[in-house]
Amino acid sequence: MTLDQIYTDGIAVEDETQASHDYSERARRHLWLQMSRMGAYDETNEIPIMVRGEGTRVYDANGKEYFDGLSGLFTNMLGHGRREISIAAAEQMNKMAFFPLWTYAHPTAIELAEKLAALAPGDLNRVFFTTGGAEANESAWKLARQYHRIRGDTDRYKVISRDIAYHGTTMGALTITSLDAYRKPFEPLVPGAVKVPSVNFYRTEKYGDDYDAFGLWSARQIEEAILREGPDTVAAVFLEPVQNAGGCFTPPRSYWREVRAICDRYGVLLVSDDVICAFGRLGTWFGGQKYDYVPDIITCAKGLTAGYAPLGAMIVSDRIAEPFQHEDQSFVHGFTWSGHPVSCAVALASIKIMEDERVLQNVLKNELYFHERLLSLKDLPIVGDIRGTGYFWGVELVKNQTTKETWSGLDAQRLLRGYVSPEMFRRGLICRSDDRGDPVVQLAPPLISTRNDIDHIVGILREVFTGATKLL
Repeated sequence: MTLDQIYTDGIAVEDETQASHDYSERARRHLWLQMSRMGAYDETNEIPIMVRGEGTRVYDANGKEYFDGLSGLFTNMLGHGRREISIAAAEQMNKMAFFPLWTYAHPTAIELAEKLAALAPGDLNRVFFTTGGAEANESAWKLARQYHRIRGDTDRYKVISRDIAYHGTTMGALTITSLDAYRKPFEPLVPGAVKVPSVNFYRTEKYGDDYDAFGLWSARQIEEAILREGPDTVAAVFLEPVQNAGGCFTPPRSYWREVRAICDRYGVLLVSDDVICAFGRLGTWFGGQKYDYVPDIITCAKGLTAGYAPLGAMIVSDRIAEPFQHEDQSFVHGFTWSGHPVSCAVALASIKIMEDERVLQNVLKNELYFHERLLSLKDLPIVGDIRGTGYFWGVELVKNQTTKETWSGLDAQRLLRGYVSPEMFRRGLICRSDDRGDPVVQLAPPLISTRNDIDHIVGILREVFTGATKLL
């Protein structure tokens, strides 16, 4: 019996439960889950089976409803069930299912490239499509290295990124990533990775009472790294507008102005990793528009198609693209599925919905309300810092609000994996309990979420955090 039959035939709950169990068993035998501890699933701890979505909610094989507080994986911006998007995909499939961008072009890729160039800041007018975010960051590092080499700077190969930051899992992107647990199984990685402090204002020992001064200090850590390594060896700096890993670190505007000036001073390319932050997550199309900076390259994916098809992109300034426009040059890099016609059609339909329904304006209208509702949790002793912007927030959990004492080691495991994560899931809220750094609960709901949805999220968090105080 299939799950579709269960839903259409109205079978009893016990049959739904049996179907869920059957699917879990089949998944354990054959499906290798990503970034997951497969050994954690057994007869008493089944793999959750999600079978359908409707708006901001998803439903498991037992028919239980969950609020999708992480937009799948920072991806499902418009919720589930958008018929306009499925129609656009079907029409493109019927017209032409696939053709590569290797020496050819097709209309949907051209139209989407034009649209992204129009939405991007400054002179970022050239679009190189990929299949996802890691590939976009991999592409950007390769482009930076080849760009410098074409111009005669053959020693520029190094890349600077922040501590704790995540930029993907391909070998180049993993090198830019700064999470030891992800890196160590695959070392040695690509040579040339240089790390600087993350912009964690909550835990800084420098300028802890002056946000802008802290921003300038953080930016100058990049300059010090460039000088330490040798300016003629550094190709690019990779930074997220709001850093995901570690829990929504939001640099002040002073930081971005200084970073831009430093990169210009030493001829280093500034890459804005907007894989999570683009397409409305911060209330703007791209992070640079939120924080008033123009990078040399933007990498993006996830929200580009609102989660309805895989697609990523590297958006490049005219200046960086210019050396590759001569007849004897090419960027010797690509992917078979890059700019897939169906994915491009889906992206165009998604962007049109965002514009027609003023989805970005919905985020901007509600971001202060979201912040205020999260701040209301500060009466709970376990809640430390609240940080983020738009529809992208982190709640850091602490042992002591006054001293900011954190949870670590087995205590953090017991808090997050042992209580917070399963309790949120049991109560019907999907979001991330992140232990890549200090313990943080991350929230990134679909951009169509309402104030009632925000109240629903905060209500569940209050219940879970209240229970977690018993672990103090």
